[in-house]
Amino acid sequence: MTKNNAKKKPTSSTIALNRKARHEYFVEEKFEAGLELQGWEVKSMRAGKANIGDAYVFLKNGEAYLFGATITPLNVASTHVVCDPQRTRKLLLNRRELDRLAGLTEREGYTLVPLALYWHKSWVKAEIGLVKGKKSHDKREDVKERDWKREKARVMKHSNR
Repeated sequence: MTKNNAKKKPTSSTIALNRKARHEYFVEEKFEAGLELQGWEVKSMRAGKANIGDAYVFLKNGEAYLFGATITPLNVASTHVVCDPQRTRKLLLNRRELDRLAGLTEREGYTLVPLALYWHKSWVKAEIGLVKGKKSHDKREDVKERDWKREKARVMKHSNR
């Protein structure tokens, strides 16, 4: 008798994306951070009930926190646990990374925003970006470039027939 020990891998390890961040900001650097979560939050994330569209990261007392992320509790959550979907969650970073981020965000115009939440093995990780705000003309250029790439791909597809 042979056992089939092949583990089923999920199709995607991404939990939530912040698409608005790439439109609103120039991403200078990316960092990976762990999240300090409660049990009901992990269960909700496995069900895909996380949103980081309006979230940002702030540094306070040498620690990094994720603010504004919404994790909607499941209907079957425990009755003795008070579920706060908007609570501030601590980000887990090395001291060297925290000191570096504190120095970089003190410069004018830089901020920290979450770009994605994803699974790394059984842990939830947050990809945070050191970003600088875009002006409206920068956004228009990005839209023009994206439209041009789409049109170019369309033309190339039809010319190869």
